Amino acid sequence: MKRLLSFPNPVNDAAARTVALGVVAMALVALVGDVRWMMVPLAYGFVARVLTGPTLSPLGQFATRVAGPRLSSWRREVPGPPKRFAQGIGAVLTLATIVVWVSVSWSAARWILVPLIGAASLEGFFGYCVGCAIFGQLMRFGVVPPSICAECGDLRKRYAAAGFVVTDES
Repeated sequence: MKRLLSFPNPVNDAAARTVALGVVAMALVALVGDVRWMMVPLAYGFVARVLTGPTLSPLGQFATRVAGPRLSSWRREVPGPPKRFAQGIGAVLTLATIVVWVSVSWSAARWILVPLIGAASLEGFFGYCVGCAIFGQLMRFGVVPPSICAECGDLRKRYAAAGFVVTDES
């Protein structure tokens, strides 16, 4: 059971970006195509990835077994805890979308998808993980203890390696 409820560390960034692109596609289908039921597998995927990494997530399995290994230009190992945190944010947003859809209206719920699509697009297309950046700031402010991820305390090195301009003020 302990192995089932684990998250990989490190994570193949190509697989993480593939998952993000899958999230963008599913969320756009839900939003633009008015395919409300798409929220259920989207939310399930986030919850499954938070709890078990790619183990119980069909999209996670595709990303780690099929697409990720083939995207050699995106392949690099990145810390797992920030990625798990980012998946947690996705889980909260998709579950909130479902709750608002069921209790208020689909028109209101659709707006919750906009930041999800934005963040997943940044991750998928550009390799910039908004959740990881938030995780790094939470570590910087002492909310997340350094013992959670020793290599995560300074994400500037990782983003500099990805080609993003990083300053000391960030």
